[in-house]
Amino acid sequence: MEQVLIAPLQNLFTHSRFLLTLRSQEGKYHGLILFRLSTGVHPCFDGKHKVADDTDEARQNGHSKEESKSAAPLDPRARAAQHQLYVMESTCPHLGAEMSHADIEEYEDTMVAVCPWHRYDFDLKTGKSETGLRTCTYPVEVIDDNGVEKVYMGAPAEGTKWRLVEFRPVSEEFADPPPVKTTENDTNPNTNNIAVSQTEEPVVPLNDPPKTLMEWAVLILNTPNPTLKVERTKHAVHAFRTGKLNSIGHKSSKGPRPPDVPPREELFTRNIVDPLKVKKRRNRAVMLHALANIEQWAWDIMARFGPMHKDLPPAFFSDFAKMALDESKHFSLLVSRLNALGTPYGTFPTHASLWDSARHTSKSFRSRLAIIHLVHEARGLDVSPTTIDKFRRAGDIDSVKVMEIIHADEVTHVTAGHRWFCWACEQNEGGMDPVKAFREEVRTCWRGDIKGPFNVEDREKAGLAPEFYEDLKGEMGFEDESEEPKRPRIPGMTEITQGLAKVEVGYDSKV
Repeated sequence: MEQVLIAPLQNLFTHSRFLLTLRSQEGKYHGLILFRLSTGVHPCFDGKHKVADDTDEARQNGHSKEESKSAAPLDPRARAAQHQLYVMESTCPHLGAEMSHADIEEYEDTMVAVCPWHRYDFDLKTGKSETGLRTCTYPVEVIDDNGVEKVYMGAPAEGTKWRLVEFRPVSEEFADPPPVKTTENDTNPNTNNIAVSQTEEPVVPLNDPPKTLMEWAVLILNTPNPTLKVERTKHAVHAFRTGKLNSIGHKSSKGPRPPDVPPREELFTRNIVDPLKVKKRRNRAVMLHALANIEQWAWDIMARFGPMHKDLPPAFFSDFAKMALDESKHFSLLVSRLNALGTPYGTFPTHASLWDSARHTSKSFRSRLAIIHLVHEARGLDVSPTTIDKFRRAGDIDSVKVMEIIHADEVTHVTAGHRWFCWACEQNEGGMDPVKAFREEVRTCWRGDIKGPFNVEDREKAGLAPEFYEDLKGEMGFEDESEEPKRPRIPGMTEITQGLAKVEVGYDSKV
């Protein structure tokens, strides 16, 4: 039996459940969830049941007796852990609801995962449900590899050479930005107003609160205040994952429409000070501030293209709800660092230049995925390591930690873009080659070269082999060259906007 390495055993003791994404050599994706029960011995193996020895366990997972003898014996902790690890499909086979927040309950002599949406229960070992439904489960094995205990799972049957491309704990932590306070370097007269503006409106509207994911998406897009946007994102994604929303809502003919351009709070768009007064912290603060312009692509792609493509499965909305949560998490982490540097969010001008590409791809699902997620976000993978290194050399280790979290998340965002771009290509009659389709989208929807140097390793991890992006140039020009956008120049901004793919539907000619 082909096996897939999940992680060293010690990495699984930080959380009780993890979402896994596998990709096969053929480019197929598979979403799974790993449950880790009590850190003690599983109740089903508490002495009333026989605990298989290492040889028995290996045979159960597809190994011969001879192969089993060559494996190093596991210590008691690892053997106990092996009996408390379970892997099954990440979505319920009933309607495709996410199982990340499923309840784990004891039923007779086994344990079951209960879908939070419609209470369907599935045996963690067999995948069987009392309702007659069944989900796929996968054998899990802990193997001693030169003194390091590693967790493996049986590979899905459909596909070859499966590999893990995402390993994510279900719980997400947000930074709680400290109260904004004036420092000797704080020359912004509007600083204190920022904190006040955060609490003027409730997270859940008192009148006509959203009941579907689409309604929440449009509300969040129409929320000008970035902090309220973050809180609403956290609330909406949690409600979606725990089955507290009526539905996704993308099949309704009466759903709300997303705005062409999301509004921004005037306080932040007019909040400008002289960056030179920040002295030595200017470059770091400007770079962090540019990154902290909260992205809204995930909510927009759901709200805009969900109703256009009613055949999109629930897994699509799960992936992009996770992405929306990540974007909000990144904003919170960056705002926390800006406050610590004495340059609160709003100290420098905010910009919306990245929205130009979103507008230009608002009519085509494939174009949006290609340009936003496989060009812009992939470009971020290329430049982030250099940016992180500059913070490290400056001795700003706290910012390094934040940037490393963001970079790891961005790899999964490009992965999601690749997954659903391939899905969109498959939906075309007769199918489309993803590489050829991507290159054509870039040719018609992008301006200028796709520039290197490329982070080949992380791009490949996300599904982008070199044939996607090497020797590629966009041929789209401005309809009226005199209309080419002119952005204000800010010291230190050129470098960071290069890392954001330099939008305006192409890279800036000066970069």
